[in-house]
Amino acid sequence: MKIKFAIIACILMIFALGCAKPPLAEMDSAKEAVFRAETDADAVQYGSSSLARAHDALRRMQVEADSKRYDAAKTHAAEAISAAEKAIADGKTGASRAKDEAASLLAGLKPAIEETERNINGARYSGLNLNYSELSGELNNARSTAEQAEIDQAMGRYQESLDKGRQVRSAIGNINEKLSNAATLTFSKK
Repeated sequence: MKIKFAIIACILMIFALGCAKPPLAEMDSAKEAVFRAETDADAVQYGSSSLARAHDALRRMQVEADSKRYDAAKTHAAEAISAAEKAIADGKTGASRAKDEAASLLAGLKPAIEETERNINGARYSGLNLNYSELSGELNNARSTAEQAEIDQAMGRYQESLDKGRQVRSAIGNINEKLSNAATLTFSKK
């Protein structure tokens, strides 16, 4: 009797496993969610770690589905959807933060460039021993890069705008350091 019961239980289990179907709707939804995240430029740039988790969950989902472990495949599909949605949300947050940071940085560049120009003119008037054409060239390059940063900001390329704004800030700092060093050297000799 026990043997007969065990055989029937095995047959029922095989039948139940044979009838299980892959979670096609969930798997398709996961693939679609990851595709949406992949095609969202902000998600790619600012949500890359979440996007990587979505890709990993998608890969594990497929492995589990191929191995006919459909419950695990369904779980990984849900993980992929969640991670893809997080990548998109991270992208929006990152883009907003970069936009605000770029706007703040760019707002301070024009006054800093003008102040540096006044410093160069003051150094020239004071007769400091400097290469003024080189300094003017560096300042003009900084001014041009600042203009390009503003264009990037207006076009929604916030990271590029930030990178250029930081270059300008660094260039202005270098010019002012040269001016300061020349002034210190000149006045320490007197």
